[in-house]
This record gives sequence, structure tokens and C-alpha cells, in this order.
Amino acid sequence: MNFKIPLFLFCTAFSFVCASQETVLYKQIDTTKLFLEIYKSATIDTASKAPAIVFFFGGGWNGGNRRHFKKHAEYFSKRGLTCFLVDYRIRQKHETTPFESLKDAKSAIRFIRENASEFHIDPNKIIASGGSAGGHLAAATALIEGFNEDTDHLDTSCRPNALVLFNPVIDNGPGGYGYERIGKGYKEFSPLHNIKKGAPPTILFLGAEDRLIPVETVKYYKVVMEKVGSRCDLFLYEGKAHGFFNYGKFDSYKDTLLKADRFLQSLGYLEEGPSIKIE
Repeated sequence: MNFKIPLFLFCTAFSFVCASQETVLYKQIDTTKLFLEIYKSATIDTASKAPAIVFFFGGGWNGGNRRHFKKHAEYFSKRGLTCFLVDYRIRQKHETTPFESLKDAKSAIRFIRENASEFHIDPNKIIASGGSAGGHLAAATALIEGFNEDTDHLDTSCRPNALVLFNPVIDNGPGGYGYERIGKGYKEFSPLHNIKKGAPPTILFLGAEDRLIPVETVKYYKVVMEKVGSRCDLFLYEGKAHGFFNYGKFDSYKDTLLKADRFLQSLGYLEEGPSIKIE
């Protein structure tokens, strides 16, 4: 079950602290425990509130782990964001469907927003980010109405205030990624099919040679976003395939990181910079 409990209780029972990191239980379903790994803003004090960025790992809702975006979290925490790496249920570990993954993503953002004062973050400056299926989860928390956990406090919004998406799964319809698992439910699950007025400002990165996410799909996503009056910055990388943004491909990792940084500066979430070394 998901409760709003003062952070010090989590620190006592469920938190494992290392320097500016800590791990907090945000949700439990039967014996399954799901955690947030937190990288605190290096520039914040307890009297102020940092923006937050919430990362969802990729892996087709099948595999992966929350440390996928560890390097991104280390960088953005130094830049002034408090960063959250999120566990969510996946098929290989929990024998679940993509629908449970989305429920968990929504629960995570609600938990972070409900405990904003304990985390010293601004509940109105929460960024959702992710790669591939994690990008789907980030976008879906903003755009999809259904797939909410019964134990969530539904009066707390799960909608992020901005999106940073890395080769995201945004089309689950026929011909899109995951349709064989989503089926006819795609109309309620697919971000592309649920863009509406008020969609948060978005930056989206895609390799032009991505075999899972067609270039035309993200171009159309941008068109629809702009039709409803929402910002959508799209960057295509010639010759790059799926996962090109990961830390092991350092040049693309660095370039996408800097572009995301400038995007967040333009929204007022980061100060002008960066003034730190990317490594």
C-alpha cells in the first residue's frame, strides 16, 4: 500500500544512505517492494525547494533496473535538480504487464509530490524522463487518464510539469511498439493517441536509424503536440540507433544531456550553465 508518511520514518525503516543518495520505499504490493533511489540537489538547502526529475528505465516493460539513468542523475543533481531513479514492476521479475508498469510510474510521481516538503522539492516543478519503454511511462504519466493503482491518493496529480524523452515508445497502436501485448487497449494507453490541450512542454531525442521507433512517428507526435498548443522540441541524430543516448556512447550521451539542460534552463528549472564537468 502507498501511504504519505514523514520521510524520517522511511529513513529509519527503509532507507539506505550513502553521501547524497538514499533509497526510499514508495510502494508495496503484497511482497513486492518498489523503491526510489534519490540523488539530492547539490545546490539546495533545507530552506529552499529544488525542481525534481524522475527517471524511468528502459527495457520494453520486460527487464532493466533503476540504475539505467544513474549517470544522468549524478549530473543533474550537481546542476541543482533532485533526481529520483524509479523501480517499477516488469515481466521478467514480477510476471506483470505494461499496465502494471504504468500504475507504478503514476504511484511514484504521486508519492514524490505528496512528500515534496520532506524531499525539499517544488511540487510544481517535477520533470518526468525515461528511455524507450521508460520514455513511454514518463509520457503516459502526463497524458493517460486511466491505469491508476487503487491504493493511490487520486486527488494527488501524477502529471509531471515537463518531459525529457529519450527514444520513447509513444505509439502502442497497430504497427507501433508493444501492440501485441497492449492489444485493443492501446487507445487508452498510447501517448500518441492521448495528446490533449495542457500537455507539458517536452524535449524528445531519437536516433534516425532507430528500428523500434520510426522517425515519422516522432515527427507526427511533435505536430500533434503543437496543434494543441504545447511545446515539443525534437532532435534527430543521423546514423544513430536505439539507445544511442546511453552513457556508454559518451558523445551522444553528452550532447543529449546538454540539450536537455538548455531545455530545462528555458523553462526556468535550471540556472544558466552548465558550469560542471560532464563525466
